[in-house]
Amino acid sequence: MLGAALLSAMTLIGCASGSASGSTSDSAADDAQSVEHAAFSGDSAYAYVARQVEFGPRVPNTAAHRAAGDWLIGELRRHGAEVVEQPLRLRAFDGTMLDARNIMGQYNPDASERLLLLAHWDCRPWADEDDDESRHKQPVDGANDGASGVGVLLEIARQLGRQAPSKGVDILFVDAEDWGSSGDEDSWALGAQAFVENPPVAGYLPKEGILLDMVGGKDACFYREYFSDRSAGALNSRLWQIAGQLGYSSRFPNASGFAVTDDHVRFIEAGIPTVDIIEYNREAGGFNPRWHTSSDTMEGISAETLQAVGSVVAEYIRKYY
Repeated sequence: MLGAALLSAMTLIGCASGSASGSTSDSAADDAQSVEHAAFSGDSAYAYVARQVEFGPRVPNTAAHRAAGDWLIGELRRHGAEVVEQPLRLRAFDGTMLDARNIMGQYNPDASERLLLLAHWDCRPWADEDDDESRHKQPVDGANDGASGVGVLLEIARQLGRQAPSKGVDILFVDAEDWGSSGDEDSWALGAQAFVENPPVAGYLPKEGILLDMVGGKDACFYREYFSDRSAGALNSRLWQIAGQLGYSSRFPNASGFAVTDDHVRFIEAGIPTVDIIEYNREAGGFNPRWHTSSDTMEGISAETLQAVGSVVAEYIRKYY
């Protein structure tokens, strides 16, 4: 995960407390309206997160990374997607050559109007934000930073396999996002950069995109990210409006004030309006406290948070795709 900067001082809006367990709660949508909405299971997404963590840290050039990638391809195919692999050899900032691959599952691949959903599936090679310096060279499990976004998208794939969208929807798992160096923005999001520079599908240009990153933390809330508002303000507004309609306004405060340089910026620079749904704690002035530490494990994941984020994205697909 790249850096973030607070852009302005605004009235702070707190998030409601969420479930501390792996199961969703009846109070997850405390003000939800009794209306028809898209199917999504936070418990299923939680299981998808746990399965990724079981492989071990999904760091490029490791057996766990290779096995997890094969599993992701199998899950997308099992849910009816047409899978496109993009094998990559990428040079990291420290000179390491990374064996990486972007993995995309397409629904209605011949449709001209397309929505891109994406998350990074690799893990940080070093727990360099850990309070215990002896752990700084250990890879992280990446339960929240990586696996949570992928888990939500796999559950969306499962639902799309049951009921296909009328337009085109693509689910992209980008690689080599987290092998970066602090202060060097170009060293991050290498898989996303490779995808936009050389798309594996000729002429690929979706109408818009939604990035999910760190969307599983307990009691997490999601403010409107600055670059997202600037490049895709209408899409951002629709998503936050849907969150309110589903009863998740406390988790999706309709306020902004920070900027995160993440995978979505690569797509914005390529002319694809893309938003980033990401946990950034305005009150604490930073990411989830487990970010890039050895504690980014399943203990920090809430099915209730996954339910909220996944329901919003699934409902957007139901309404517009």
